Amino acid sequence: MAQLAAPRPHPTRERPAAPSAASSAPRLWREIALAVAFYCAYTLVRMLIPHDEPTAYAHASQILRLEHAMGIDVELDLNHALLREPSLARLANWFYATAHFAVTLAVLVWLYRRRPQHFRRLRTSLMVATGIALAGFWLYPLAPPRFLGGRGFVDPVTALHSFGLYSSPQAGSLTNQFAAMPSMHAGWALWCAVAVVTLSRRPWVRAIATLYPIVTILVIFSTANHYLLDAAVGILITAGALLIGLLTHQKVAATEPTRDHKVTNKTRNTDGSPDSI
Repeated sequence: MAQLAAPRPHPTRERPAAPSAASSAPRLWREIALAVAFYCAYTLVRMLIPHDEPTAYAHASQILRLEHAMGIDVELDLNHALLREPSLARLANWFYATAHFAVTLAVLVWLYRRRPQHFRRLRTSLMVATGIALAGFWLYPLAPPRFLGGRGFVDPVTALHSFGLYSSPQAGSLTNQFAAMPSMHAGWALWCAVAVVTLSRRPWVRAIATLYPIVTILVIFSTANHYLLDAAVGILITAGALLIGLLTHQKVAATEPTRDHKVTNKTRNTDGSPDSI
């Protein structure tokens, strides 16, 4: 008489843990809406800041006196050195007008597509730093060096009739040109460099990213758009926002293994039978 074969035990299968929110990029439409809303609010606040010209020029004198006392007033020498090379000055004007937004946007897109697990943290750090900068624009209006012709500074855009960020009266009227403290050209350049240097796998890309904030700082000084001290403040604000973002990310990441372990245990029976959920 034939014997019935014993039923084969079903192999134990584990359900893959759901990806954590930190490991995947948020929805694209939501990020676009957030970016547009934040940029509109940023631009509106800059425009609404009172144009207190006497105070802005007084602050410029304070900055120059302090830098001179510290022996770090390098802006005038760099400005005159750039003007001796008109072709380089025109290139610097283009760089100042375009790289600030184009490079930052390119890094954000790269993070979203290639490093989504880091996108939220770095995007939030950028927004926090920019939000803090708005408070600086409001509390400490500052005339840029290019407005100080009496002290020897020359605006290369005006001198060379070159393209530039404020090359037309319309462009200048759409923003607050006394919002120079802190310098977010320097701050955003640091943010781009940190994001790419820490996350890119290509040495040549990391090398270019390392040079980017150095070039940016030289450009903003030589084109007479910023002072060394407001660049330093922009860098400190951005570095602080990046550090806080990293510490917060590490704290959240430390709790995820425990949470994932609990999720796995809930989907597994102790007798090895298939998951009944």
